Amino acid sequence: MASYELVFRKSVAKDLRPIPNMDVARILRRIEELRENPRPAGSEKLSGQERYRIRQGVYRIIYEVRDPLPVVTVVKVAHRKHAYERR
Repeated sequence: MASYELVFRKSVAKDLRPIPNMDVARILRRIEELRENPRPAGSEKLSGQERYRIRQGVYRIIYEVRDPLPVVTVVKVAHRKHAYERR
């Protein structure tokens, strides 16, 4: 399987600020795994959108996959309470 390029929206840095450093390290490791497998076991496609989500503890990582390029764009990282709110 080809290695995907990781792209982060600018807002993701802002999303990560209030999260404790230990959790941020786990989240970033989980995101790095998307490079090799953008649809790992446990990932779910969000209904009505071309986005996926994976869980990392109480946090959710929302991302988009563009296969022809191959690119994974991380859209949002948030606590599960706030992960699905529209911006």
